[in-house]
Amino acid sequence: MNPKARTTSENLIEFRDVFFSAHRGATGEIISGVSLAVPHGETLVLLGRSGSGKTTLLKLINGMLAPTRGEVLVQQRCTTDWNLIQLRRSIGYVIQDAGLFPHFTVAENVGLIPMLEKWENARIAARVEELLQLVGLDPTEFAKRLPRELSGGQRQRVGVARALAANPPILLMDEPFGALDPVTRTEMKREFSALARRLRKTIVFVTHDLREALYLASRIILLESGHIVASGSPQTFMQIDHPEVRAFAASLAVHPGA
Repeated sequence: MNPKARTTSENLIEFRDVFFSAHRGATGEIISGVSLAVPHGETLVLLGRSGSGKTTLLKLINGMLAPTRGEVLVQQRCTTDWNLIQLRRSIGYVIQDAGLFPHFTVAENVGLIPMLEKWENARIAARVEELLQLVGLDPTEFAKRLPRELSGGQRQRVGVARALAANPPILLMDEPFGALDPVTRTEMKREFSALARRLRKTIVFVTHDLREALYLASRIILLESGHIVASGSPQTFMQIDHPEVRAFAASLAVHPGA
């Protein structure tokens, strides 16, 4: 199953018959013939095993990788036509364990992109305070802390706040809760789901956890060996008759409390 991308002004991200190989001319393709459209406000979850191509798709969106063949469009503009700095500043990016700068305070980490965009100091300070409150961190308690003084869950909250700092229309999340303990991970999923509904950002979220996909997604795309093999809402996904869908469904029975 490989739905063709629709070309409309509502689609903030589009893949048009995209192929990607690690080396030009290589026979083994990491991404093979992906066509996909992500409309405004959708939380799209990319589900798949390790090596299925999930993170590669994210990196094609923010220009860290360029397609071997085909086109990736962000806001109706091909990524290869963007100034890459502008492209990446227009997209929030959250990775596992947040990737915070260790010698920056929480406030400095969150305010980095606004600072690079030359916002006035007062505007940056107000935005940092707003975002820390949004992700459940008291600015008076956390703004001056360094990342090493935070728990894993707190660092992830700061990572989400930093990704939202310049109010980007698109948020990319690469297994952001994967390194957290089960209790904190459940709390973060619940809070992020509420946050996504409130902010209405266009979100592409990578995971190998079906339970997480079913909880967070408005649509799930299942990847296998660089191909889209299934696509559906959380309500319909489990009914798809495909071996890889059945394999993931079986994982819920094996790990019922995951």
